[in-house]
Amino acid sequence: MKAEEIYFHTFEPMKSSHIFFLLLTAIGSFFISCKKTTFTTSPNALLFTSEDALHFDTVFTTVGSITQSFKIFNANDQKLRISNIELAGGSSSVFKINVDGTTGTAFSNIEIAPNDSIYVFVAATIDPGNSSNPFFIQDSIQIEYNGNQKIVQLDAYGQNANFLTNAKVTKDTAWSNELPFIILGGLTIEEGNTLTIEKGTNIYAHAGATITVNGTLKAIGEKYDSTRIIFRNDRLDDYYKDLPASWQGMVFTESSISNELSFASILNATNAIVVRNPSANSNPKLTMQQSIIDNASNAGLYGIYSSIDAVNCLISNCTENIKIVAGGNYNFNHCTVAAYSNLFLTHDNPVLSITDIDDNNQIFPLTANFANSVFYGDDGIVTDEIILQQTGSNIFDVSFENVLYKGNTANGNFINSIQNTDPLFVTVDAFENIFNFLLQENSPCIDAGKSTGTMIDLNGNERDANEDIGCYEYRQ
Repeated sequence: MKAEEIYFHTFEPMKSSHIFFLLLTAIGSFFISCKKTTFTTSPNALLFTSEDALHFDTVFTTVGSITQSFKIFNANDQKLRISNIELAGGSSSVFKINVDGTTGTAFSNIEIAPNDSIYVFVAATIDPGNSSNPFFIQDSIQIEYNGNQKIVQLDAYGQNANFLTNAKVTKDTAWSNELPFIILGGLTIEEGNTLTIEKGTNIYAHAGATITVNGTLKAIGEKYDSTRIIFRNDRLDDYYKDLPASWQGMVFTESSISNELSFASILNATNAIVVRNPSANSNPKLTMQQSIIDNASNAGLYGIYSSIDAVNCLISNCTENIKIVAGGNYNFNHCTVAAYSNLFLTHDNPVLSITDIDDNNQIFPLTANFANSVFYGDDGIVTDEIILQQTGSNIFDVSFENVLYKGNTANGNFINSIQNTDPLFVTVDAFENIFNFLLQENSPCIDAGKSTGTMIDLNGNERDANEDIGCYEYRQ
């Protein structure tokens, strides 16, 4: 048996120099950890704000604006104490501020860590006044530190308006254009009653609001910008003013009759216009002339077993520009129906879809005539901008005459039409969200229409004897 091997380890004592070094390191770390960050009191301390001014576009009295914000930056390696942040107008100001989570009009001894920042939030609510015209309101936020003062300017356009909350039209009523109308909650035109809207009237709908027409709506504008009738959302600040689905849109119900829209624009809705069931009289349920539907998050114009006549209309950049289901009777002349992917919506659906069946599998006869119109979209996943689907054995009569369209629709009746050719609109800039659907001088739409006796175009300009395809007549 082998003898057990035994290993011996020899330990040397730590040298005193090593112990001294470790003690110095520990002491230094202790004092560093206990040292407080000091404040800079220098008048040359660096303070920046992310904005020098905040601008609020039209703010309707009592409704209130969106909330904007800016940052205050401490660009120093030491703490900075802001002695005062104050709203110059004080408690009487139309503006309200919140500094780093606290609401008030004046704040003192606000500390900002080195190379850090705090938020200041600002909103405006304007009290009603006596003026019918837009008015300009200004104020400022004063920031004081180390004997210095920094000012952030505030301004807002205020506008008085007629405010309607869950309102009902229960008798024949006329709206003048003296003040805009703000619809909160919704507006209902009761059966048997007519709402007439004067030229130049602006109607602004709050988020979630719907205009429901059980009776009759007559919105008759004129060709100038100041005399058109506008239906749109009530948030007018940059970015928010162009958001689709900012309000619900307009619904013409089963009992509604003889509605007219002329020189009217319906903008930024969810379903801009929904028309249900046939009219109870011999008139179309909805007649549209020289009108614009734009930027709807769902359907621009949605016909459900109904009747619509449209002349010189632009229906643009909606998720589904025109959607017709469950039959009905439709006539479109000199309309431009176009969609391009942009900052807000992706062009994933054809600009025109027609079927004779609805979601409840009801099938009705369908007659639809389209003349002198454009059906076009960008080069995305949509290859056919017109989709026709017949399900039942009822009448399904859909005709296209002198139209320009993109696609290979096989089951439609096309006469003298232009297929898969760019209409050459003046401006299609999806990146900047700028679209101008006037025609370029070499557009194939020029003089390519059939004569229908249509005297003017969407802008109210005279049409030539050789009518152009689309809602606009080319002008040199």
